[in-house]
Amino acid sequence: MTKTGVLLVNLGTPDSPSVKDVRKYLFEFLNDPRVIDIPSVLRFFLVNFIIVPFRAPKSAEIYKMLWTDKGSPILIYGESVKEKLQQELGNDFEVELAMRYQNPSLNDVLARMRVKNYRKIIVIPLFPQYASATTGSVIEKVMKIVSKWWVIPEIKFIGQFFDNEGYLNTIVERAKEYNLNEFDHILFSYHGLPERQVDKVYFDGKPCSDHKCDEELNDENIYCYKATCYATTRLLTKKLNIPKEKYTVCFQSRLDKKWLEPFSDEVVIEQAKKGAKKLLVFSPAFVADCLETTVEIGIEYQKLFEEHGGKKVQLVESLNDHPLWIKTLKEIILKEN
Repeated sequence: MTKTGVLLVNLGTPDSPSVKDVRKYLFEFLNDPRVIDIPSVLRFFLVNFIIVPFRAPKSAEIYKMLWTDKGSPILIYGESVKEKLQQELGNDFEVELAMRYQNPSLNDVLARMRVKNYRKIIVIPLFPQYASATTGSVIEKVMKIVSKWWVIPEIKFIGQFFDNEGYLNTIVERAKEYNLNEFDHILFSYHGLPERQVDKVYFDGKPCSDHKCDEELNDENIYCYKATCYATTRLLTKKLNIPKEKYTVCFQSRLDKKWLEPFSDEVVIEQAKKGAKKLLVFSPAFVADCLETTVEIGIEYQKLFEEHGGKKVQLVESLNDHPLWIKTLKEIILKEN
């Protein structure tokens, strides 16, 4: 019997922290119409003549802070997950890893998978909460490539897994490394999105703010990124027994004021001004530590907190290649096979 192909896809990383490689990465990433969803001509000039030329040198310096002797953490953990998952699944499956932007590229990996004559391909975009700019972009790119194949096998996409018990329990396991009672406040910090992108989820013409996304999850908002972030937090705080007054849901990495609020950096400053000395920060939108967790939260927020009177911002490590996360991925795949 032919095998099942498994394709894990994360966002991406520059090939190195050099300005040249960071510029190349940003060009591909920011020219994606699902990432910057404005008219193509405006996006072309904005990205290629304003954002990337000015941002690449600054971003390269930040990537140097992230880089290790082995390379980019998101790729290192991705390769480790791929290898460990392959061992768990056995010979009836073949596991591949690709990045939506840069390397290993979806074009190259899928070209390799095309000639394997798989009975089925299971694609797992590694984003717990669906967003058009992440999961949607991966699915669109995969479908665009595969649509040109003469033989198209059965393909299954995992749209989101924010409520998967294994995913949640892995985060809970990570939290056990810390005594939650020692912290003055706890942040659940998710990557930000422009408000207009979550508004597009709804077909009734009303904005996300009219759908009680921070209060409940329902048939209308099941693919609303904001709604699933809040739902993820409710599930985690229930498992961790964290009272509502002790935590805040917030959104990081904003580019302007019309992004999802509250902004994580402002919450950090606000907590410091209230007298908090120790903050614990979860980042449930990321399955692997990366620029946004290690540098933005671990270094930049630490500096902000100290500047306003706080002492310690403690980042809870991402799922990375934790054994429970490997087991979770295995269970997701076996269920869909």
